[in-house]
This record gives sequence, C-alpha cells and structure tokens, in this order.
Amino acid sequence: MKPSTVSRRGFLHTAGVGAMTVWVPRSASGYTGAEMRAKTTDAGTGIGVGVSKWELDTPALCVDLDKLEQNLTAMKAKLASTGVATRPHAKTHKCPAIAKLQLAAGSIGVCTAKVSEAEALFAGGVEKLLMTTCNVTPSKIRRAMTIRKANRSFIQAVDNPQNARDLSDAAKEAGIVADVVIDVAVGTRTGVPAGEKALALAQLVDTLPSLKLRGLISYDGGAQHIKGFKTRLERSLKNYEPSVQTYDMMKRSGLNTEIFSGGGTGTYNIMTKVPGFTDLQVGSYIFMDAQYLEIGGETNDELFTDFTPSLTVMTTVLNTYFPGRLTTDAGAKALTLNKPDAIVIGEKGFSYNAGSDEFGAIRYETANKTYKVGDKLELIVPHCDPAVNEYDQIYGTRKDLVEVVWPIAARGHSQ
Repeated sequence: MKPSTVSRRGFLHTAGVGAMTVWVPRSASGYTGAEMRAKTTDAGTGIGVGVSKWELDTPALCVDLDKLEQNLTAMKAKLASTGVATRPHAKTHKCPAIAKLQLAAGSIGVCTAKVSEAEALFAGGVEKLLMTTCNVTPSKIRRAMTIRKANRSFIQAVDNPQNARDLSDAAKEAGIVADVVIDVAVGTRTGVPAGEKALALAQLVDTLPSLKLRGLISYDGGAQHIKGFKTRLERSLKNYEPSVQTYDMMKRSGLNTEIFSGGGTGTYNIMTKVPGFTDLQVGSYIFMDAQYLEIGGETNDELFTDFTPSLTVMTTVLNTYFPGRLTTDAGAKALTLNKPDAIVIGEKGFSYNAGSDEFGAIRYETANKTYKVGDKLELIVPHCDPAVNEYDQIYGTRKDLVEVVWPIAARGHSQ
C-alpha cells in the first residue's frame, strides 16, 4: 500500500483528534478537583457529572471516552486474526477503572511495573496481574508474596538465580507457590542474557519447590519509538532473535512456555510475526501522545495514525502582554517532558515549551483568535505515562462533558 500523505498537523486537525475545525477555546470559571468530587453521584465513579471540561480548573487531565473506547476496539480488531492477545501495561494509566475496561475488551491481564502499582491495582479490584520488574529487596519480596497469597492470578518476573532462591524461600514462608516468568533481556537494561544463562535460570526455577514457572517475558523498550515502520520492523525482529531462540530452548527442554510476552504500542503489529509469541504489553495505545504520533505507521511514514489521541491536559492562559507569546499554567509539573513539544489542539502554528516548572510558554506568528487571560487551551502531552503520574484523577469526558471522574490510584507508586 502506498504511504499516506496525511501530515502530522493535518491529522491532528481531522481524524486524529476529532472535530478540530469546530473547536473554540473559551474563558471559563473552573471547577476544582475537590468540587468535582463533591459533584460525584457515586463516589469514585461519578457517572453523569455533566460539567463541561472547559469549566475545569487547570491543569486538568482529561480522556475523551469515545476515543478511548475507539482505541480499545481498534486494538482488538487489529489483533483478531493473529492469535496474539494483549496484556496492557498499567504504568500508562495507573487506574483500576481503565484496567477493567481493558479486561472487558478482551485483554488476558494487565502488567504493572512496580509492586506498589500491583498493590493499588489489586486493591482496586484487578486480579490478573503480571509484574514485569523484579522484586529483589526483602521488603518488596514480602509485599509481592502478600499479594500472591491473596491473589492466585498474580505473576512476577525474575532474572537472577539468587533472586529466584529468595522468592522461593519467601513463598515457602508464606505457605504458597508463587508464579514467575523469566525476564529475558533485549539490550542491557533488565533481564537475564538470552540463551544459556536464561535457560539455566528457567531450569533452576523449575526445580525450586515454592515457585511455578509460567514462561518468559522479553520487552524491547528501545524499539517502540524507532521512526519509520520499515526500520522499526527490521530492527525489532532482529533484536528479538535471541529471545526467540531462548523460547525455543526452553520449549525443547520441556519447560513451561505458556507465556511469551513483550512488545508495546510501537511494535504491536510487528511482534505478531514472532513464532510462539502470546501477548503484547501495550500501554500508550489507549491514550497516545506526541512521542508516538511522530514515529510513523505502516501506511503513513510521517504519522502513527493507528490509534487516536484521547488524553489531553486542559490549561489556562495566564499572560498575553508580549507579542507572539502566551504563558499558560501547564509547565513541567503538568506535562513532565519538554520534548517533543506538547501539541496545542486547534492551533497549527503554536510552539509549546514546558521547560518551566509551573508555566508553559507558547510562541507563534499567527493564531486563530486573539487570546486573553483566562482563555483555555487543550494539549496533547509529550509522553503519556509520566504525565498521568502527575495527577490525582482523570476526567472522562464525552462530547466535552465530564461523565466520570476516575482516581489515579497508583499515582506516585514508584516503589
């Protein structure tokens, strides 16, 4: 298929962000987070709140529910014929309510990065959890075993022989058999080196009396943002060859390989080509962000259009004194990363800099209107995962009205 010629900005003004041509920033009084919670009809869910997102006090984190649901449906449809499932990474949203939506859409479980995330998700009613980061300290091991004792669906990763022995000892002390997967390295960040070392670790786990081997995980984080689909495809499959060889070695040795998990949003349609691969640890597909938009897709070299940006931050204009410049209240503490620039929805020529802690700086030559203090803008964030971690709650909107207020239960849970 010939690559699409739709541009990044053009996409953001049409299909990608929806109804851009009728968007009009406006002044609004603003409701605080506490006031929104007070308006909630059912504490923690808030169905039918009915306040316009343009009335929220800012910075405010919002998700368009129609677009969120569209992304869930799109991922399911794209994978339907592949036999590969999703096990989405909750580090993206840190929200039990969204994890439950993913499970309802057909995901076989969700991943967490840290034991504290797993605790928060489990407390929020999510049971099918796979923790992808190894627990190596006595405190974290005990916490993980506490989760496993209460939740038979909890699985955790291991990449070190001594850690495997420690997990087995802790599981025995807790009176349980803990489920584990071998974390096989792609690159040098985490995981046991692929090949003989990984096989030896899997064989060790298989002999430890209080551990149950469930398979392996192997995540190539560096591949997710390789620009250009063809390049991303070639590098991803090449990088993954040692992991595939490890899977084959484990299988030939009679070890359990029921789980062979990895991949992400940037490689969701690449990892399906890997023999034996069972599920994708996709995360950002539900929200999207500026980083992912610029990597390009299979049918569009300039723009990744497979999923629709649903996550935004509402911000207020604070200063208009200086020609060609605006100051907003969404800086690094609201958006975290400064590059790539946040995208101002509805304004093609705005350059947004979030380098200041508390303030965003906009430069422009032309604008669609004359802005005044108190006007509100809507931003697509540079990177969704750390941005979500800055907020206590996320406002779910439909046709600009707040329908639900979800607590970000695992916000700040980095242990």
